[in-house]
Amino acid sequence: MVALPVLFWFGYTAMARAMIHILALGVFFTGFIKDMLCLPRPLSPPLRRITMSGSAALEYGFPSTHTTNAVSVAFYVVQVLRSSESTLNPNTSVILESLTYLYVVTIIVGRIYCGMHGFADVIVGGTLGAAISYLQWIFGERIDEYLYSGSSVAPILATLVTIVLVRIHPEPADDCPCFDDGVAFAGVLIGCELGCWHYATSGWAWDTPAPATVPFLIDEMGWPKAILRVAIGILAIFVWRGVMKPSLLRVLPPVFRIIERMGLNLPRRFFVQASEYNKVPAQIKDDNVIPSVSELPALITSMRHPRRRAVSVGPQSAADAYEALAHRDKVRRESVSKSAMASPAKLPTDSPSAPGDYFTLQVTGPETRASSEFSSVPPTPPLSKVASSDQLVDHGSSVYTPLTSSSEAPSTSNFVIRDAERKQDEKEEREIFSKLEKPRVRYDVEVVTKLIVYSGICWIAVEGGPLLFELLGLGMPKHYP
Repeated sequence: MVALPVLFWFGYTAMARAMIHILALGVFFTGFIKDMLCLPRPLSPPLRRITMSGSAALEYGFPSTHTTNAVSVAFYVVQVLRSSESTLNPNTSVILESLTYLYVVTIIVGRIYCGMHGFADVIVGGTLGAAISYLQWIFGERIDEYLYSGSSVAPILATLVTIVLVRIHPEPADDCPCFDDGVAFAGVLIGCELGCWHYATSGWAWDTPAPATVPFLIDEMGWPKAILRVAIGILAIFVWRGVMKPSLLRVLPPVFRIIERMGLNLPRRFFVQASEYNKVPAQIKDDNVIPSVSELPALITSMRHPRRRAVSVGPQSAADAYEALAHRDKVRRESVSKSAMASPAKLPTDSPSAPGDYFTLQVTGPETRASSEFSSVPPTPPLSKVASSDQLVDHGSSVYTPLTSSSEAPSTSNFVIRDAERKQDEKEEREIFSKLEKPRVRYDVEVVTKLIVYSGICWIAVEGGPLLFELLGLGMPKHYP
């Protein structure tokens, strides 16, 4: 989000605007599909996930947002390098194109290698990214001419459509943070369309090579002034975010309470309504796109001393937990089915059967097959599969098999065994969910806050920053409105 404003300020408006379109659409629609289908990431174990982001593990897995963005950006960059308007040396173009392909392959293979996605996730994500980038490449210029060449109806209509898409975003079965990133990029899209339209009609912008192009020629401006512009522009973005975000989080809750009392609120699942809290905490970590000023020292430290990757085994989100439990039940059903098809032989005994001698525990696996009788004490349930995460996926199976016909089995023993298994299952479920990373509390005002803050950030990039440069005498020497 820092590189995109710099592209605007260096005159690469068409490229920057295209990147905003494909990234915003990629993040929003992959999040839309994730929350609609609620398909978890690959089962762990047997996979061991490698990640440096705790929030990423809380999202659903299908499709892969990283793959969508990587493919869409690479597709567009390759088309630019191959276009007739490219002024780069052919050898330079080949090198840049090769690096682009390497970037895509490393992202896709990395997501699979790290256990964060399966093949279907990256295939569908890559297809979606290519489609978005293709549409931008084919229709991008026509869309720009329609949005920025005249009436305000077009950008206002685009803004309304974006807000409607945010409103109809599916509510997931679990507390998934996909919606947060989608709202942030929706705000960026709104700021881009409104800002570019107004800047294009203000008289300060160039109409070529694209509408709303920021006047910039490095030969006339010089590098010292260009670097100073970037520093001032980035500072303006952080000041805007640092001032507006806490201000909105203080101002909006009373407004939302009034709306709620009027019955006009639109509550969203997993978001606390304004009537249920007094105020929003001052420092909430709700931003995965642009860090706050207070987070910059830690960010710089992490760049100088990168933290080690985290290897995680076992469920990390509610979706993971449900999948692990479903897999456990599937293994049991298959075990019972195989046991029913077999004909277990009755084991000889030296003493008359006691009431508890009707059940034995058979353990079958790749190399081990054993059976042992239980005494009058009811059989001990299998050890918890979550005591060690690797045990969530059985390489064998444990089933209870009656030594005699079912008509001879005491009903009390059956009841005790079923009750013991039920209690053991409940204990396993509690253990699994107790170890999950808890999603943070989210407040209803955050949605509107994100839309306003990120709209303003993009407006600074496309119009506010360039106008500020002109006022400070950092514009083009020969440019006049």
